[in-house]
Amino acid sequence: MTISGLGPHGERAAPPERVSLLPDDRTAAKSAGWRVAVVLHTLQSDWAKQQLTGMVGIFGDCGAAVIDVVDCGFSPDLQVAELDRLIGQRPDAIISLPVANEQVAAAHARVSEAGIKLVLLDNAPTGLLPGKDYTALVSADNFGLGKIAAAGLSQHLAKGAEVGVLGFAADFFATNEREIAFTDWLQINRPDITPRVRHFARIEDAAASAEALLAAHPALAGLFVVWDTPAMAVATRQAELGASLQMATVDLGEEAAIALARGKTVCCIAAQQPLLQGIVAAQTVILCLLGRPVPAWIALPGICVTRENVVESFQTIWRQPAPREVLRLLGLS
Repeated sequence: MTISGLGPHGERAAPPERVSLLPDDRTAAKSAGWRVAVVLHTLQSDWAKQQLTGMVGIFGDCGAAVIDVVDCGFSPDLQVAELDRLIGQRPDAIISLPVANEQVAAAHARVSEAGIKLVLLDNAPTGLLPGKDYTALVSADNFGLGKIAAAGLSQHLAKGAEVGVLGFAADFFATNEREIAFTDWLQINRPDITPRVRHFARIEDAAASAEALLAAHPALAGLFVVWDTPAMAVATRQAELGASLQMATVDLGEEAAIALARGKTVCCIAAQQPLLQGIVAAQTVILCLLGRPVPAWIALPGICVTRENVVESFQTIWRQPAPREVLRLLGLS
């Protein structure tokens, strides 16, 4: 396993195998009858749905009841309110993906202060420390994902090209890491390429932000968008305008897989493994509830997905067949 980045406090990554469950662990968990809640940034993305599937399956195997699943709609205020509500329900553990840093830090700290085990996904709010304010952080190697996207997109960019970088305006560890890694890789490996950076505050703003970026820099030859949902909104708008900007993004959602198979705009996807990440997060919860030590940061490597390997990559990541439209576009059905 190759992990490029470090955790939010400079931690070295532990591999997912460090939190594998033994049959005795599952038996002990079943006799405990634990209650767990899940708080996600959104439930609308393929990434979130796969994460939840992975978690719920492990909790079911271990006899732990998932008593609530919260969609925060990317709202820090809603996340704070929901965490405080859940504290009142006294679950044994909460898995949370913090949607911001400072704004949600105190609410997450209150979870641990209430004696509830807290496992984080992707982001650690400002000032919160592993072993004190939360048990562990489970994430992809987001720095590595940015490098994968840069290496893939650069193959489609001529010498001296300009490339757009469409980042997320929130102070969010995962997307920050991807953006930093993308531009760092270009500086080291393709110093001839000039990055042009712009940020969007909401997914609904991504397409307009891309248009504004292209208007300010009409010579752009490519675009990196920090995850697939806004990337697909940008691709749709570009198609409506008759543009054919080469794009790279992160996450192999169904729509992104179809766009990659179509081969007109999306040329590379740095894919996370959300189903496996959900499994790892749930296993981490079970182990910490059993009183076992767990690593502060557990990271999963990314997968470089192109048109040539999109079918097998989809099967690996989703654990189900590739969409029929992908197969049709590739002449496999």
